[in-house]
Amino acid sequence: MDTIYALATARGRSGLAVVRISGPDAFAAGLALCGSLPSPRLAGLRRLSWGGELLDEALVVSFAEGASFTGEAVVELHCHGGPAVVGAVLRALSAQPGLRLAEPGEFTRRALENGVLDLAQVEGLADLIDAETEAQRKQAVRVLSGSVGQKVDGWRRDLIRSGALLEATIDFADEDVPVDVSPEVLALIDGLMADLGREAAGVTAAERIRDGFEVAIVGAPNAGKSTLLNQLAGREAAITSEIAGTTRDVIEVRMEIAGLPVTFLDTAGLRDTEDRLERAGIERALARAEAADLRLFLTDGSALPLEPVGDDLVVLGKADTKSGYSGLAVSGMTGAGVPELMARIGEILGERVGSAGALVRERHRVAVTTAIAALAESRAEVVRDDSRVELAAEHLRQAVRALDALVGRVDVDDLLGEIFASFCIGK
Repeated sequence: MDTIYALATARGRSGLAVVRISGPDAFAAGLALCGSLPSPRLAGLRRLSWGGELLDEALVVSFAEGASFTGEAVVELHCHGGPAVVGAVLRALSAQPGLRLAEPGEFTRRALENGVLDLAQVEGLADLIDAETEAQRKQAVRVLSGSVGQKVDGWRRDLIRSGALLEATIDFADEDVPVDVSPEVLALIDGLMADLGREAAGVTAAERIRDGFEVAIVGAPNAGKSTLLNQLAGREAAITSEIAGTTRDVIEVRMEIAGLPVTFLDTAGLRDTEDRLERAGIERALARAEAADLRLFLTDGSALPLEPVGDDLVVLGKADTKSGYSGLAVSGMTGAGVPELMARIGEILGERVGSAGALVRERHRVAVTTAIAALAESRAEVVRDDSRVELAAEHLRQAVRALDALVGRVDVDDLLGEIFASFCIGK
């Protein structure tokens, strides 16, 4: 393999910049700049020079092959973060034979190819880099730690055990097999289908943790929706006015509630109108409200423009001007009732993500449902009066292949290209 190098930290002016070198010539490249390298996994201060010119004084760390992020020999140069310093170090590396600039995600791809990470862990790393909330961080760390691979290993063992039992009946078809293997095979298949079904059902919740929830604020004109949105955002995100129908477009504010990413939507006031622009805004509001994960109906106590469903919240608006209301009430002007409202929204959304398991992406769900379908086919063959054991065993092998694709143990080149394209150069 080529030896690759890249800036592993963000571009721009900073106090520190890390340049990573990985591959068979990594140590030689480090020696060419530093003169000597500290012992592996120990940091040492070194002067970086090239062509007789001092480039910088940096902290240098080396990692031996098999004990690094990529699984290859790695040298990291922790330089000062000025653009001129980083540029000089990168130019010095580009001048060395056998070295080239890394492609997007190439360090992580080498970690996958060298068995340091599986494909699900790679996705977990991408999610960890993008994590904005505590729930996203926890979920990404869990996936990066190998939770999906551990699940797959357990499922795979049960599949291999089931297949081995069926294969034994094929191998000894002409002899008397002393034990009927079908009860154990069926028990293993049923257990796997139940476990896989639970994991597949939890993917939607996990995707919401990663992608976020939408909460639509719905109500009649002048119900105080925009004022409430501004109170939630802590800034003037929406224009407020005593004139009904001021809000025409959907205004979005993203924030964190109970560790979850939530986008609040301020929508046009719902009413009958002859104004074409306002009517277009109302149609857009209805569409976004219908697609939202949760609707917050802001009311003055009169009839609601839409029927709440499920966990939708009905909240009295402009509570600073009203009294005697027993339900949830808020004032966008004073902030009264807003902490209680946020806590209630956090409870509702927290309950929805409680079913999230190890699998966090649609790709994971598709792989698992494919395995479930193969298991169902295998089970159907086992319970037939004229049990076709060969077909049952083949369906089990299909299930194994589906689960192997989950962690990248089979040919997934097209998928790899899509995943790594989203990574930055230094990863």
